[in-house]
Amino acid sequence: MPETPDPVAAAATLLEGAGSVTVLTGAGISTDSGIPDFRGPQGIWTLNPAAEKASNLQVYLADPEVRRANWQVMASGIWDNARPNVGHEALVDLERSGRLHTLVTQNVDGLHLMAGTDPDRIVEVHGTVRRSMCLGCGVQAPIAGVLERVQAGEEDPHCLDCGGLLKRATVSFGQQLFPGDLDRALLAAGEADVLLTIGTTLGVGPVNLMVPEAVRAGRPVVVLNAEPTEMDDLADMVLRGQIADLLPQILGAQADGVRIPTE
Repeated sequence: MPETPDPVAAAATLLEGAGSVTVLTGAGISTDSGIPDFRGPQGIWTLNPAAEKASNLQVYLADPEVRRANWQVMASGIWDNARPNVGHEALVDLERSGRLHTLVTQNVDGLHLMAGTDPDRIVEVHGTVRRSMCLGCGVQAPIAGVLERVQAGEEDPHCLDCGGLLKRATVSFGQQLFPGDLDRALLAAGEADVLLTIGTTLGVGPVNLMVPEAVRAGRPVVVLNAEPTEMDDLADMVLRGQIADLLPQILGAQADGVRIPTE
């Protein structure tokens, strides 16, 4: 009876042989950095429904109380202690090997940049909490300056240039993606030799269209996630498990077919 191929070794061999890899990451890659997901049992929105309200643009615009509460949470240092983990670092190593085409992330935590990935190779398709943006004039800046104003007693900070409302530079529900980001993500999915998705259920559109785009272009898709995803049926390889354990293995193995220990 033929031996069942080891999926970790098979994925490692595929990725090692790829000249270029486009990566899509979701919340699962950051849980080992202490950042919970949004809708899970201990998710940010599950434990704090008010935080979900602040992620709806129309509610944010209409309700000063929602804005004030959101700025207080941001000023409390909720993101200050988050640091990149071995999953983020494995993707930096992939870039150093010369094989990272583009890293598209649904995460707003800024940890890929903190880990050292080249900003020119990253598409933060849902924006970042590390910057503020004005909903009037569109100016973006490091969010630290706005948080200092909040900590000094300013409850609902407005833009110092035009007086418009400020918010985190993240894409809220009801808000358009930043121009060009989706086009760049879809192009990268079709251009690279392999599409690797990490820590995402592939249930959030339109960025999840990267998977069918890669399939349409004849590119193999590797899915790594702790739970089943909505597009497992489109993937060539599906791996289940802890991202911090499996990602360094599939990105660091030699393409010689040798089994990589999973213990």
